[in-house]
Amino acid sequence: MSKQLMKGNEAVIHGALMGGATHFFGYPITPASEIAHAAAQFFTGSGRVFLQAESEVSAINMLYGAAGVGARVMTASSGPGVALMGEGLSYIAGAELPCVVVDVQRAGPGLGNIWPEQSDYNMVIKGGGHGNYHNIVLAPNSALEMFEFTRRAFELADRYRITVFILSDAYIGQMMEAIDISGEVSSGDRKDWAVYGDADSRENLITSILMNPKLQQEHNEMLQRKYRRIKEECVEYEELLTEDAEVIFVSFGICSRICMSAVNQLRKEGVAIGMLRPQTLYPFPKKRLQELSEGGKRKFIAVELNEGMMTDDIRLSVDFPSQVLSYQWLGGVIPTVEEIVSKTLADVRGGVEHD
Repeated sequence: MSKQLMKGNEAVIHGALMGGATHFFGYPITPASEIAHAAAQFFTGSGRVFLQAESEVSAINMLYGAAGVGARVMTASSGPGVALMGEGLSYIAGAELPCVVVDVQRAGPGLGNIWPEQSDYNMVIKGGGHGNYHNIVLAPNSALEMFEFTRRAFELADRYRITVFILSDAYIGQMMEAIDISGEVSSGDRKDWAVYGDADSRENLITSILMNPKLQQEHNEMLQRKYRRIKEECVEYEELLTEDAEVIFVSFGICSRICMSAVNQLRKEGVAIGMLRPQTLYPFPKKRLQELSEGGKRKFIAVELNEGMMTDDIRLSVDFPSQVLSYQWLGGVIPTVEEIVSKTLADVRGGVEHD
């Protein structure tokens, strides 16, 4: 296919198909509905399956079943729908099934509204369901990255037998950009642990229940070793003008695009500022933030559409937590470049401290 203009939500499906996805189970919800619409259009033929479930609870359990028989599976939703998937996500983690889940965040709590927030951060990154588990969480900030990150998510899911989240927001899902859809279509190998209903897989068992406490502990310890390996192997981030920076924005999703423009304007104002954008929110770039914070010479400004959820992780990463300021917008309100520039100038030149 040639280069095409499409929404981030539509780019997700093209990325999934290039990543070898075979099954999409989902239920439409604004502002993620175009993902289900595109899946219904393109998950046809060649062994692909689209099924609109009766609810998000059903959808996540369909992922469990299809992943267990070796399929490359995905779903997509927004905050209220992902909340309903919590139990299934925990079961999937316990059974070590590779899945891809897209969360196009909207404002909450409750039904809230369809404008963007980043308030699913804790739900997705810290767990969501019960138990000691984690998901790999990728944070795109463009329609192109919606395509690229989703394509790569299936390989990561298979490699680590884990759920990979694409944590987006309403702006990134709805914005339109040119996407070049090219390259080889990936395909998953036969999985030696899956249940194929043949002689070779007869002894395989997919389960998340271990009634013996010692066996459950051993299973949890094995999962924790896997998560530690992911922390070593999968951290990704983007830096902008950090070499001489005295102040560093830390942001993801739509906020990172606004911050990029703010960095350029603040540089013209004589502020030595840069930006670090986590592309993986789990694992979080703790090591790089700690390196940048050495000596306490730099301030950090977290810019996010929630009440400071990522700010907590930044403060846990740096040597001097008091050097981290937090800029927050809630309810679907999006800051302008001018607002961020004004706040930053006031803080940097006026020495204002934030809670």
